[in-house]
Amino acid sequence: MENNIKVGVIGGMGPAASALFYRMTVEHTKARCDRDHMDLILLSHASMPDRTEALLAGRRAELLALLLADARMLEALGAGAIAIPCNTSHALADEIQAGIGIPLINMVRETARECAARFADEPARVAVLATDGTLREGLYRRALEAHGLEPWSPQDEIQELVMKLIYDGVKGGGRIDYEDFLTIERALARAGCEAAIMGCTELSVVKEKLDLPAFYVDAMLTLVKRVILFAGREYI
Repeated sequence: MENNIKVGVIGGMGPAASALFYRMTVEHTKARCDRDHMDLILLSHASMPDRTEALLAGRRAELLALLLADARMLEALGAGAIAIPCNTSHALADEIQAGIGIPLINMVRETARECAARFADEPARVAVLATDGTLREGLYRRALEAHGLEPWSPQDEIQELVMKLIYDGVKGGGRIDYEDFLTIERALARAGCEAAIMGCTELSVVKEKLDLPAFYVDAMLTLVKRVILFAGREYI
């Protein structure tokens, strides 16, 4: 294909989620042969400090320096845009964007835009299932409110179950407890949520494993779509 825009991917946060991201780009690109797929520059920076821990501990500058160095390296290697399949790292998206000369495809804002399109004719309450760091930073809250949507996030023991799914069930390679998920789902129903954003890429893994319905908006799939379209390919 004539359009050969490479996209640089800062992955490894975590590895299982990044592997799913890459598989999604393959499965959702209309292609008849290898050459119909886009070129990606994949960086798996698995040794990156945990984003939630770093942000909550006041190590923002350290995390920014590492992410910015990765983005600049990918830019130097010829990437025409950067994608980061990690929601919490988007707390630093504006600073990263300011430090590079190519677009950063913002997963959080693109997902909020997708939710807004879904509820174009009515106000809606949208749950945000994410890490403590993402919630504390207010990433989805601000993005959803900018589109007139009402964000809702779980508290206390329900948020603990969300973190358990992320850290024990996926990052730790443990068992994804379906009963925990059902408890979360019941809380969403009680809160009157009309959709729920899977705002952590580990939750994207959960969504696939449990074959969850469209009520659960997959932020990583939204990023995949934007990456494919940016590279000039057809999303299917």
